[in-house]
Amino acid sequence: MSEPAAVTLARHFSKLSIDQIPARHLADAKALIADWFAVALAGSRADSGAIARRFATETGGREEACIVNGGGARVPAVHAAFANAIASHSVELDDVDILALFHFSPPVVAAAVAVAERAGSTGAELLTAVVAGCEAMARLSDATNPSLRDRGYHTTPTVGAFGAAVAAGVLLRLDEATMTSALGLAGAQASGLMEMYGPSMQKRFNPGPAARNGVTAAVMAQLGFTGAATILDGPRGFCRAFSDHYDAEALLRGLGTEFPIHIEYKAYSCARPIHNGIDCALDIRKQIGADRVDGIRSITIRRHSAWAHYHQIPRPATHHEAQVSMNYSVGVALREGAALLPQYTEEKVHDEAILRLSEMVTVVPDDSLPRGVSCLMTVETADGASFSSQVDHPKGSIANPMTPEEAAAKAHLLGDPVIGAAGVTRLLERISQLETLPRAAELMALAQGSGVKAAEKAFASAC
Repeated sequence: MSEPAAVTLARHFSKLSIDQIPARHLADAKALIADWFAVALAGSRADSGAIARRFATETGGREEACIVNGGGARVPAVHAAFANAIASHSVELDDVDILALFHFSPPVVAAAVAVAERAGSTGAELLTAVVAGCEAMARLSDATNPSLRDRGYHTTPTVGAFGAAVAAGVLLRLDEATMTSALGLAGAQASGLMEMYGPSMQKRFNPGPAARNGVTAAVMAQLGFTGAATILDGPRGFCRAFSDHYDAEALLRGLGTEFPIHIEYKAYSCARPIHNGIDCALDIRKQIGADRVDGIRSITIRRHSAWAHYHQIPRPATHHEAQVSMNYSVGVALREGAALLPQYTEEKVHDEAILRLSEMVTVVPDDSLPRGVSCLMTVETADGASFSSQVDHPKGSIANPMTPEEAAAKAHLLGDPVIGAAGVTRLLERISQLETLPRAAELMALAQGSGVKAAEKAFASAC
C-alpha cells in the first residue's frame, strides 16, 4: 500500500532548498512578493484592511511580526498573517492562478512574511517558503478543481490553509513527520465559501483565516501536536470532502522535478474573470472614440459557460459589489477608459452615466470560446454601427504579461500614497536582492516607511 500523499509532500517540502528551485520560479516568487507588498499597502487603507489591522492590534499578544501600515506595531505572527492577508485582498488587485480560481499571495505570502519575522529567517529562506507554499496550493487546486469551486467552496482559503502551513513549516524548519502533522492540522481548518459576492466585505475576509490557520498548524505541529497523515487522500480526507471529481494523482505528479506554479497579475481592480471584459471594453472604446461612448445602445458579451453565470450585477450597491460586477466594470471602462482604484469608489458606483452602460450588458453563454475566461463583446451605437472585440488572455496573464515597467508602475500607484515613491523604490530594490538578504524582516520594516537601519533595529527587537 502506498504511503499517504501528505507524507510524500511533507518529505518534499521539508527538504526543499533554494538551490533546488529553478531560476524562473525564484524570479516569479520575487515578483509575487513585490506585488503582494504593493497591494497590501493599498489594502491597508481600505475599510476592510483597516478593520483587520484594528482587530489584530486590539487583540494584542507577543510582539513577533508587523502589520502592513500599522505604524510599526508588532503582534503575534498569527494575527499579522490574518490582518495582512485581508489587506492584500482588499482592493482586488492581488495575483491569480492561470484559471482564475484562486490567489496565491494573500494566504502564502502573508503567512510567510509573518513567520519569517518570528523566526528570524533569511531572504533565501523566505523565497523558498513562498515557492513551497505556492506549489502546495497549486497541487491541491489541480487535484480538486473545478469541482471544488462548483460545489460552492472558495479555492483561495480552502487550499490556502495548506499553502500557508507549508510556507510557515519551511521557515520553522519542520522535519518530515512534523510537516505531515502541519498538513493534517491545516486540513482540519480548511474552509471558505463562494457565497461571498455582494455589497459586504465577505470576500475580503476569506484569505485571513487561511493565512492564520496555516501558521497555527505549523506552530502547533512544531510544539508536538500531531495531525492526520491521511488528510488529503483518505476516505474522509480533503479531496473527497471538497470535490466530487478529484484527481489524486495531481497531488504528486512530477513532484521534485516540476513546480506547477503559474502566476498571473492584475492590471485592473476587480475580480480576475472580469478582466477579459474590461480589455474588450477598452479596445472598443478606442475603436468608437471616447466622445461617442454616450451613443452606445447595446452591449453583448459572449462568455464561456464556465464563468457566464458569475459576476452579473447590473446595479452594484457598494464598491465591494462593483469589484465583482462584470456589468459595472465594463461600463466604467467604456466611460472612463480605466478600471483601477479611482473607478471603484462609492461615488462612482452611483454614477448614472456608468450605470446606464452597466444595465445594458447582456451575457450570453458560448462554449465555442477557447478559454473559461474568454470574452467576445459586441457593442452597437445609436447610428447602427457595430464594434467587436475578443480577448482570451487578459492583460497581466502569462500569455499577455505586464512589462517590468508596468509592474513597477502598479507598485508605485498602490504604494506611493502610503510610504512615498522613494520608499516603494527601496522596497522593490531589496526584494530584487532577496536571496542575498540576511534578514527577511527588513522588507516589512521598509513597508512601514522605515529605512534600512530601522529595519535592522526591528529585526534585532524581534530576536
